[in-house]
Amino acid sequence: MSSAISILPGPQLNALNEVYRKAVMRRRMRVLIGAALFMVVLLVACVGAEVNLKTLFAHVGNFVSYFDRVLTLDSGMRVWTDIPEWFWGLRKWLRMLGETLLISYVGTLLGTVFGFCLNFLAAENTSPTPWLRFAVRRLLEFARTVPGIVFALIFVMAFGLGPMAGVLAIALHTTGALGKLFSEVVENADMRPVEGIRSTGASWLSSMRFAVLPQVIAGYASYTLLRFEINVREASVMGFVGAGGIGQELLVAIRKFYYSDVSAILVMIVVTVFLIDIGTGWLRGRLFGEEART
Repeated sequence: MSSAISILPGPQLNALNEVYRKAVMRRRMRVLIGAALFMVVLLVACVGAEVNLKTLFAHVGNFVSYFDRVLTLDSGMRVWTDIPEWFWGLRKWLRMLGETLLISYVGTLLGTVFGFCLNFLAAENTSPTPWLRFAVRRLLEFARTVPGIVFALIFVMAFGLGPMAGVLAIALHTTGALGKLFSEVVENADMRPVEGIRSTGASWLSSMRFAVLPQVIAGYASYTLLRFEINVREASVMGFVGAGGIGQELLVAIRKFYYSDVSAILVMIVVTVFLIDIGTGWLRGRLFGEEART
């Protein structure tokens, strides 16, 4: 390309260089303006959020010292020097952690079923009517916009303390999240098989079953496994409002300043999420091939 340009007459070459220089300058100017606007918005956001670097650096020691306390037993020894003392409540904590997993599992299952039923009505290319699509989308938006812990608090007030409130909260939030993700998968599906099936006189339901579902089922399963992992973390804190699970015991430990108990429970939650992540990754690989692992 350079050799082709170099043989052009001088005036033409100068004109091309001038156009190129102006294009580069315009691009650099847009980048500089964008960076300046970004910094202005960032500063305004910091002021609005009361982000004070002086306060941050003045009190960062409290953050470090808290982690020092949660890693220290009542005897003054480090937690890893006496594992039995650190996990003194292991049996009770495992039972409550199992309750958390069950809350997540049942809530994810219910949310997946409802999200599956609603996503075809929310997708632009499969919804029977525009008004139905609008209504279902608003419903899904409401379900995923309200934080799960807020739903849990509402259900605790309605049904009382216990895992049932956590299951309902996770199911409702999962319905909104998976319904949105599922509908986006459907909108990327090839509609030619649908047209072929509809041309034979098949119903809308049959078209979804035999033309769309085979294309999107892998994406559905992948998003469901990912959502289960997310729900385990959400269920771990729903105990803060009395919705069952390990969160109740974690809240008690925090309020009573049982520092080593806090670290022990957090370690159990982290290890559980790690194992679930590894397990779901292996399962995706088994179901959809090696490409699903990446």
